Amino acid sequence: MPLSDAEILEQFAGEKTRNAAFAHLVEKYQQKIYWHVRRMVVSHDDADDLVQEIFIKVWNNLDRFRQDAQLYSWMYRIASNECLQFLQKKKRQNTTSFDELTENTADSFGTSDGFSGDQIQQKLYRAIETLPEKQKLIFQMKYFEEMKYEEISSVLGTSVGALKASFHLAVKKIEQQLVQHD
Repeated sequence: MPLSDAEILEQFAGEKTRNAAFAHLVEKYQQKIYWHVRRMVVSHDDADDLVQEIFIKVWNNLDRFRQDAQLYSWMYRIASNECLQFLQKKKRQNTTSFDELTENTADSFGTSDGFSGDQIQQKLYRAIETLPEKQKLIFQMKYFEEMKYEEISSVLGTSVGALKASFHLAVKKIEQQLVQHD
């Protein structure tokens, strides 16, 4: 039976039980974090690398976790920030045009494991890729992960009103993209 977050944190505080507690934490949240990251960065290899970096950050900072938020929300915030930093760095380093990048990214969804090659889904992913990073993140958290605005607010530190507005704008942009490319 999986440990509760409180039990994981309690065991992590003990020197002798720290490694086992962290193993439970990774087992409990690795897949959720992976798919969150994967939707943001698309590439399996990039997602794997980022997930490792995220869990290293979690290990290094878990003893300072204040428990004023849920453990998963705290980890999700770390993952989201790592994704945004990675995407910004990639954008600065990339000399490919935005249109080529969007085309290549959307195409990779159709050929990657875990994503259907179905044309409608590819059109949706292609439209999502045109969104600014933070708006894309908000859309994915709300649409794919079905998170409540309050949860997203806790993760991103953004007001619920701003999140609703950003999600609404993202939906409108995606709709426009789908209509234009139909």
